[in-house]
Amino acid sequence: MNPVRTATVLTHRRPSETRPAIDALVAIARAAGATMFVDPEETRKHRLEHAPGLEVDVEGRIDVDICFAMGGDGTILTALRRYAGTGVPVFAVNFGEIGFLATVDREEAESGFTRAFAGEFEVLSLPGIVLTGASGDWLAINDVSIHRQPGNRVADLAYAVGADEIGRVRCDGLAVATPAGSTGYNLANGGPVMAWGVAGFVVSFIAPHSLTARALVVAPTDVVTVHNRSQEESVDVTVDGRPVCTLAPDEEIEARFVDDQGCLAQVAGANFYHRLREKFGRLSSMQ
Repeated sequence: MNPVRTATVLTHRRPSETRPAIDALVAIARAAGATMFVDPEETRKHRLEHAPGLEVDVEGRIDVDICFAMGGDGTILTALRRYAGTGVPVFAVNFGEIGFLATVDREEAESGFTRAFAGEFEVLSLPGIVLTGASGDWLAINDVSIHRQPGNRVADLAYAVGADEIGRVRCDGLAVATPAGSTGYNLANGGPVMAWGVAGFVVSFIAPHSLTARALVVAPTDVVTVHNRSQEESVDVTVDGRPVCTLAPDEEIEARFVDDQGCLAQVAGANFYHRLREKFGRLSSMQ
């Protein structure tokens, strides 16, 4: 990669944790002859002021060489969606719990920033899921979940691939996940882990009231349709953990695999299998 000349940053909602890293990022950018562009939200959050190499209160999506994300996977996913389809890589520093998508941990932030501005990273292209319903379209980098509303009865969901209905399951909900998202909700559902680079996505069920409901890996060219078969109960729909709409009784929604949406920066040794060992090995050792 070429040296980075322009950059922006997104952080999670606890600025006291990330402010020292912001100061280091700005200083390293300045030393590298690069300019940081910061949107109004981040400007206010960190009380930043205009300075050499730092432009603040920049409106709209900022056209830059790289986006730094400091937080957990939610913050990283926000950055990936914001720059989806643009080719702008997201260099993520884990300030969350697991941080499966993170490029480096917080202890490595300064060395990571230096490597990033020197262009010492590779870019991994991530697919997404386009969700289409009556109330709009959304892009998921990790997963889509459809689940019963609090206090309501179990969901009654039918699912089809193309023109073929595969089954109908009473459950708490279901998840449709990309390979990058297969280690999240899908894994908790007992679904398979899909290595990054696998073309396709997976459907798995949340607390199914059935002994025969099994996760299904779907080909990338197929379309998954989920139909709310309940006569009375609506279900909630979330994209990467964010509520986006409800699915009323007898409504349906479609999910399609789309390639080359997010660009995730990787440094040497930060591949999928390294992350799988480090993140889930660490998690099990904490129990």
